[in-house]
Amino acid sequence: MNPNAAQLWVAPRWALAILLAVLGMLGPFSIDTFIPAFDGIANSLGASPAQMQQTLSAYLFGFAFMNLFHGALSDSFGRRPVVLTGLAVFTVASMGCALSQNIGQLVFFRALQGLSTGAGIVVSRAVVRDMFPPAQAQKVMSQVTIYFGVAPAIAPIIGGWLFVHLGWHSIFWFLAGVGLLLWISNFRYLPETLDPAQRQPFNARHLLQGYGELCSNPRFLLLALASGIPFNGMFLYVLSAPAFLGQILELRPTEFFWFFVLTISGIMTGAWISGRMAGKVPPKTQIRHGFAIMVLVSVGNVVANLLFKAHVAWALIPVAIFALGWAMMVPAVTLLVLDLYPARRGMSSSLQACMGSIANGLVAGILAPLVMHSAQALALASLTMMSIGLIAWVWLHRRWPEIGRSA
Repeated sequence: MNPNAAQLWVAPRWALAILLAVLGMLGPFSIDTFIPAFDGIANSLGASPAQMQQTLSAYLFGFAFMNLFHGALSDSFGRRPVVLTGLAVFTVASMGCALSQNIGQLVFFRALQGLSTGAGIVVSRAVVRDMFPPAQAQKVMSQVTIYFGVAPAIAPIIGGWLFVHLGWHSIFWFLAGVGLLLWISNFRYLPETLDPAQRQPFNARHLLQGYGELCSNPRFLLLALASGIPFNGMFLYVLSAPAFLGQILELRPTEFFWFFVLTISGIMTGAWISGRMAGKVPPKTQIRHGFAIMVLVSVGNVVANLLFKAHVAWALIPVAIFALGWAMMVPAVTLLVLDLYPARRGMSSSLQACMGSIANGLVAGILAPLVMHSAQALALASLTMMSIGLIAWVWLHRRWPEIGRSA
């Protein structure tokens, strides 16, 4: 924690949470805004469904790759320069997407977007821990998740409206405008929260030593798996939204927002519960409750889809409840990850995000195309993703029962 934190931010805590949440929203906005235009872009550019899916996986793999460096760069040069550079690159990449004339160009600029957006998500986590002690940090992390949850709820609404009235190019011009506005806001308001005494040298040897230390620590790896992989149980439905919502549930693009509203409501509710528990309930108890909810709803979702034909009246609810369970436990897990190596919080956040993003990219590029046209297959794949995270947490808990014991 920065010893001068009280002087760096004198406004209310929730104001910093909003700034960081808006910064972190760039990732989901980059995905969810253009999903309602998925089929329209394919028709306009003459792209196949597999090629269009690569616009998602290129973004996610770019996000995963650069996440290896965003945190390390912020540990060496400070949080502000990394955030501002990332926002500038994102704005240029969004303009490139808007001007793309073929699917190859769109995939390239989507990858560039992915390379840049991770700066906000990765660095914002480190900023929270720079500024607050553990219990307060969890409350702020939960507030960030609540505010952050608004973005994916409104993104498909905006994307659907822009696509219907102004065409798909307008979606990326809108994202370019968002990137520019965020750059101005963070340039003006985001403080430099990394204490100069805590800066790490930036060189290849130091980076390799740091990543080697993290990757060889089974506690770090299991915590990263426990937080990142279950997210894909929910994210799989987001990636499959064009087929799941448009074909299986027969919703129009302008009706996709119902799915996102319910899912993000689950995330916001779970994050609110996590914030209420912070400092009162041990982190391991919060994590256990979150997994219990995800297990019950995942199994119920599989059974329901095997017995009944998927219908919009009920098929969206399990995803929302799953999101609630995930949001209950992820702030606690994330802080446990960051506190394993206090001197390398940026790098820890980077590697955690990178592992999650690699999983996201594999799900987007391989798993989602295989299961997106079947409600039963989607439910089974979601259960599998959650189970991987659950196994990681149970293994960690049995090996190191002291982790997360104190509130």
